[in-house]
Amino acid sequence: MRLFHALVDDAGLFPPTALPMAEALKRHRADLAGGSPVLTHRLLCAAGRLPELRAHLDGLPIRLGLILDTPDLPPVGDLDVELVEVPGGRAVALGDLAARQFVEVVADRPPVDPPPGVGLKIRCGGTSAAAFPSAHDLGAFIAHCVERGLPFKATAGLHNAVRHFDPVLGVDRHGFLNLVLAVCAAVEGRDPVPVLSTTDVGELVRLARAVPDGTAGRARELLVSYGSCSTRTPIDDLLALGLITEQHAGAAGVTGTEESA
Repeated sequence: MRLFHALVDDAGLFPPTALPMAEALKRHRADLAGGSPVLTHRLLCAAGRLPELRAHLDGLPIRLGLILDTPDLPPVGDLDVELVEVPGGRAVALGDLAARQFVEVVADRPPVDPPPGVGLKIRCGGTSAAAFPSAHDLGAFIAHCVERGLPFKATAGLHNAVRHFDPVLGVDRHGFLNLVLAVCAAVEGRDPVPVLSTTDVGELVRLARAVPDGTAGRARELLVSYGSCSTRTPIDDLLALGLITEQHAGAAGVTGTEESA
């Protein structure tokens, strides 16, 4: 369970699911009540939608990951902002905000080292085949982060646990279980690419069950979480694979679809 603890951020506000604010908060409230430890119970929200978010909170205590879609960081007041995710590969000044910052980079470009204390964010898919990095490029990114001790977040395309072919887009979708185990491989000094590339469900389950506690702990220090439009499907996949029990499933809210912030 350590591998999957606090793994999934709630990205229900983002395309293609793009739940209306009221529906996203209703689902988030249900997830909080369900209490699955697989979820971070952190809602991802675009900075430009903070006024709308405030108008719908209705007393709901909320932990936020802020996606910076505005030129500057807006005032957050008393909102509990834990993460700020920044596009464009450049860190921004957070002022007095005590939040972790992650700058988004592209997998097929030369690796970058962010300023001290800043992590990276990688996009693992999207709405077109071109948006999906190859296993080689994603593996190189993972190895770079592990070698330098850089924490990172992932998003998009990681709806299901196991890598699989999408006939609509004509591309292999990365699996979040593949991703987690690829980080474990890199932590142990092994090439992460074979784990990212495999579609062998039995082998992935065997590998997950064999991960030593020390490897799992270090891997999850580096892979902070990933954003998913669905808060139910990742849990259902782990249940179906026998990697978590019903006790860990909670009562997560309605299923959304794939991409995320």
